[in-house]
Amino acid sequence: MTAYPKSEPRLMTVAELADYLRISRASVYRLVRSRQVPVSSVGRQLRFRRDSIDRWLQGKERHNYEF
Repeated sequence: MTAYPKSEPRLMTVAELADYLRISRASVYRLVRSRQVPVSSVGRQLRFRRDSIDRWLQGKERHNYEF
């Protein structure tokens, strides 16, 4: 697992985002297709801003999770 310094603004690839979130690349593509994750495109390549992903994750946190 790669450690990413928080202070560094960073663009991540699909593979890097999958590693960061600990999900499969296929899951990242599903999130992109369903427009659930913030994404940018550079040409035909997908890129993810780490700060945007961190904010997106914070918005998805549940403090009172029920099973």
